[in-house]
Amino acid sequence: MSIARRLFVCVLASVMMLSVPGFAAAQHVVPPAQVAATLADQVAKQDGDRATVRETLTRPEVQRVAGTMGLDLARATAALDTMNAADLERAAAAARDVNHQLAGGASTVVISTTTIIIILLLVIILIIAVK
Repeated sequence: MSIARRLFVCVLASVMMLSVPGFAAAQHVVPPAQVAATLADQVAKQDGDRATVRETLTRPEVQRVAGTMGLDLARATAALDTMNAADLERAAAAARDVNHQLAGGASTVVISTTTIIIILLLVIILIIAVK
């Protein structure tokens, strides 16, 4: 009985080892092309967010506010490349708000709101840079 059981286990193990790799290699949960496309979209979005923040940091109004606060914009710009996706998304949202506010010919009320948004943007970037 022991020899038959061992023979059965060996045959069963051999069949399983031969069939699993062939089956697993043929199937993918998500096609590789779709994974590549999703990654490319994510990288493009992050590059766009970085460009938006860089554009905002080069605006004279932002540079003036940063200068009065004693903040180093070169350090803030350098920190953009090390930001994670969530922080970058928040900074880009704030930068879009600043660009939108400044693009419309800001009034006194808008300038003070924009100044607050600029300060928040710079604080977010500098906090990330310190990490």
